[in-house]
Amino acid sequence: MLKKLFPGLEWMLTYQKHDLRGDLSAGLIVAIMLIPQGMAYAMLAGLPPVIGLYASTIPLLVYALFGSSRQLAVGPVAMVSLLVLTGVQGLAEPGSSEYISLVLLLALMVGVIQLSLGLLRLGFITDFISHAVISGFTSAAAIVIGFSQLKHLLGIQLPSSENVFELLFEAGRQLSSINSYTLFIGLTSILILVLMKKYVPKLPAPLVVVVYSTVVVYLFDLHEKGVSIIGEVPDGLPSLSLPSWSFEAVSVLMPVAITIAIIGFVESFAMAKVIATKEKYKVDANRELVGLGLANVSASTFSGYPVTGGFSRSAVNYGAGAKTGLAAIITAILIVLTLLFFTSWFYYMPNAVLAAIIMVAVYGLIDVGEAKHLFKVKKIDGFTLLITFAATLTLGIEMGIFIGIVFSLIVFIWRSANPHMAELGYVEEMDAYRNTARFNNAKTVDHLSILRIDSPLYFANIQRVESRIQQSFLKSEEIDTLILDFQGVNDIDAVAIDHLEELMNTYQELNKNIYLCDVKGPVRDTLKQAGWYETFKGKIEFKDLEHVIAYLKSV
Repeated sequence: MLKKLFPGLEWMLTYQKHDLRGDLSAGLIVAIMLIPQGMAYAMLAGLPPVIGLYASTIPLLVYALFGSSRQLAVGPVAMVSLLVLTGVQGLAEPGSSEYISLVLLLALMVGVIQLSLGLLRLGFITDFISHAVISGFTSAAAIVIGFSQLKHLLGIQLPSSENVFELLFEAGRQLSSINSYTLFIGLTSILILVLMKKYVPKLPAPLVVVVYSTVVVYLFDLHEKGVSIIGEVPDGLPSLSLPSWSFEAVSVLMPVAITIAIIGFVESFAMAKVIATKEKYKVDANRELVGLGLANVSASTFSGYPVTGGFSRSAVNYGAGAKTGLAAIITAILIVLTLLFFTSWFYYMPNAVLAAIIMVAVYGLIDVGEAKHLFKVKKIDGFTLLITFAATLTLGIEMGIFIGIVFSLIVFIWRSANPHMAELGYVEEMDAYRNTARFNNAKTVDHLSILRIDSPLYFANIQRVESRIQQSFLKSEEIDTLILDFQGVNDIDAVAIDHLEELMNTYQELNKNIYLCDVKGPVRDTLKQAGWYETFKGKIEFKDLEHVIAYLKSV
């Protein structure tokens, strides 16, 4: 019972000594990576950098106890950070006490939404968000995130806008105002990050550029030459408190809270599944929602902001040898020690290096290959990706994901409302019945038509099926018998039953017969409830095509 409530107990109670080395190594490496990243992502969210460190402590410990993944690295991520900025900046000035208060409330709302979904076992609803939508949204958001850092990279003032083209236009107007020292630090940091990732991936590149840029600023007094620095970072641990709230604030923040809750979970669960598959254990969507939900609630109560499992850090965590949630606990402890004793080291850290870390991190999220793949395999999925991408890039983060989801649902409804149906004929070489549209040598019988339906039947598509049945009879006056092959029908609703019943009775009055074959168990059960085995006895019991055709030849 306790293991169900606290999934982390499973690895705690069965911990193996030989896993300790990998967990220690992974915990240290992720902490080194997370300290500059956490500060950078907090800055991206419009928050003081120290809040990124607060979000990298207690939430990690909570997830290690309640989450079902053993290697997922939870903490601040770029996507969620941008969503936070997008959702709250219209209500208060980023960085202000009012803004921070709203972000704490937002973290609580995200946590409650995820926790509720998990407890109600509603994790399956995220399956309705198409992979094409997520891919298009992620690629566009990565571009928006990257360009949002231009002001820190160039050392100029730019408007807080999600419109990439507006940012580029404004940056072009201010070319003469660029701070050359800031630009130098930013570009060299990007170069170091890219080269280290390519040639020495095992070394902590973010830490290297942080040390390099901080030393350069300190030695050459670049903060006095217009280079923006972090400045004073409060030491000590965050205090326990509950965010203030009002019904008005909750109602305004609800759309972005739902967006963060779902997008954050989808991003996190996708990575958790990949690692769990490799390690041959299972992660549960509902447990993950509970774990992430409680992590976000704890982030809210300990001065953090919304967190989720990150792709890059989880990959690093797993690659560094993490075997259990102890790696995350070690990471949290190291960040706590940093908050207690080493925050003064960040005083001269330039904002440009944090911008560089963000830009390099999100560059890997732009997936051109996925777009090419989807257009090659299924064009409509490619267009779903493209529409989501374009909407996110031009209309903003929230509107982009909303348009993508709506479009993908329209595509889903259109597909289900237009089921695949095939007229079958006998292919002698194969001794089987096949689609006449695909097999030119498929033979049909003059007075008989065979129609295979490859979809569940329900209120939205039954009229299409009716129309196709009528076409089968109208194709020739000689056709007096139609066989409906139900091998692809795994469900049927009451509306579809009523329509088919009326149709069968109508054609029966015209001395034309409709037979059913290969009816699956769940559909048989529904038809029995509708009384079909009395009404249409002798027409719907056939186990397969051969059976019904043999019967028709015998009468």
